[in-house]
Amino acid sequence: MAGEIPDLNVTVRTGTGKGAARQARRDGLVPGIVYGGGADPLAINVPYNVLFKKLKAGRFLATLFNLKVEGQEDVRVICRNVQRDVVKDLPTHLDLMRLKRNSKIALFIPVEFVGHDDCPGLRQGGVLNAVRPEVELVVTAGDIPESVSVDLTGMEIGDTATISGVDLPSGAKATIDRDFVIANIQAPSGLASQDDEEEGDVEEGVEGEEAEATEGEEGGAEE
Repeated sequence: MAGEIPDLNVTVRTGTGKGAARQARRDGLVPGIVYGGGADPLAINVPYNVLFKKLKAGRFLATLFNLKVEGQEDVRVICRNVQRDVVKDLPTHLDLMRLKRNSKIALFIPVEFVGHDDCPGLRQGGVLNAVRPEVELVVTAGDIPESVSVDLTGMEIGDTATISGVDLPSGAKATIDRDFVIANIQAPSGLASQDDEEEGDVEEGVEGEEAEATEGEEGGAEE
């Protein structure tokens, strides 16, 4: 199932060159260019507050957007570069690349955990530790999954769920070329503390026995 792609509303920038770009910035806009996809480059402006909010949300360069330009057909784009002011570190220009439906792109996809009721570890009081609440996958632009599911059924305390056990959408693959952990079932904090105390008691007991044995040996030697 394809996930909802966020919109990016822009306007066509009339005029090109540094003069038009400076005017756009004075008007509270960030100039940019849209290229690729078998079409001519398109000069655009993005409202500064809109772009700043999306940048602050994170992973702007790994997010697919539905570019909306008045009077034109919507197109899917991904940002390839954001230029920033060297002093203020604020966005001054961006490059967007058009994507065809069969284009491959790396995106972060949310992880959905299912099977909580059939997870013995959770029923025993264990805690789900989501090591990766989202995973980076190479997916097709025209078929982006809303999420990937990790089934917790049958997992005990101490068990881990890795990417190899996840049924990825057709045509999708992880960007990391190894079997990495997505989540695990941890022991309850109280039980973990108790285990640590018991281990400490055992170690102290062993050290005490070793100390007594050493004292006995020394005493025998003196005699």
